[in-house]
Amino acid sequence: MVDFAKLKAARGKNSLETLTQEITKLNAKADSVKDARFWYPNVDKVGNGYAVIRFLPAPGDEPVPFVRLWEHGFKGPTGQWYIENSRTTLGAGTPDPVSDLNNKLWNMSTDDSSETRKQARAQKRNLHYIANIFVIEDKANPENNGKHFLFKFGKKVFDKINEAMNPQFGDERPINPFDLWEGANFKLKIRNVEGYRNYDKSEFASPSPLFDNDDDMEALWKHEYSLQAFLAESNFKSYDELKKRLDLVLGETTQGKVNTARKKAAEPADVDDEIPWHDTPKAKAAPAASVTDDDDEDMEFFKNLSRD
Repeated sequence: MVDFAKLKAARGKNSLETLTQEITKLNAKADSVKDARFWYPNVDKVGNGYAVIRFLPAPGDEPVPFVRLWEHGFKGPTGQWYIENSRTTLGAGTPDPVSDLNNKLWNMSTDDSSETRKQARAQKRNLHYIANIFVIEDKANPENNGKHFLFKFGKKVFDKINEAMNPQFGDERPINPFDLWEGANFKLKIRNVEGYRNYDKSEFASPSPLFDNDDDMEALWKHEYSLQAFLAESNFKSYDELKKRLDLVLGETTQGKVNTARKKAAEPADVDDEIPWHDTPKAKAAPAASVTDDDDEDMEFFKNLSRD
């Protein structure tokens, strides 16, 4: 039997120090899970941050200097989280259990405020990009200055890239931000707006070579990380594995309600590319409100990139 008196006697400074040490170890293990190849911009206590980076060209013989990744990240009614890569990243028509479920949920009603459409929005895909970068100035972590990393970013930053390549006004000269010679440094300005990171103030500087000589630029280019490797099938769980995880996160009761409700599903509505992610028959209902600000069409980017 455990001696309660010993428990009382053992409390105090030594016990607290031991516990603190163990928590520190656990946190260190958690931090070590992060991929050291990636650069993560940090913010101060009020949520503001500043850094200057340079986007790098496509590595080796890869076609473009970035890759697009679709991901899901949401908390289910069970209290558990579903955080997984979406198999729709692998190409249009590639089935993914969350996208399949969202498609069914969305088409159960033509009412944009319905519970099923609210759930579909909460479980929507999120779009991210990955590119090689060179860190010029990182105020929060100056040890990163002058180093090469991978950078994962969202549509807001990508929009800045697209705007630089396709300026709206005649007095602005289009630039290729990924060019080592005629590209431009990117001033990443992060603000806290209503509890979310905001990148609207970010901007490109005037075009200039990254380095003064080609030898240094060639050496950097040769050490870039592969981007197409992130699109390998091995980086995505199988449909069955994801479906098993999804069922666990949502719970059998929630899943059962969805299956039952399918019998009363409405005709598919004309919705954006996110819900559903694939083509569906179009009904006469008015187009639904956008369910995401992460969707975009970047074909113009590819066209511009291949004009030279």
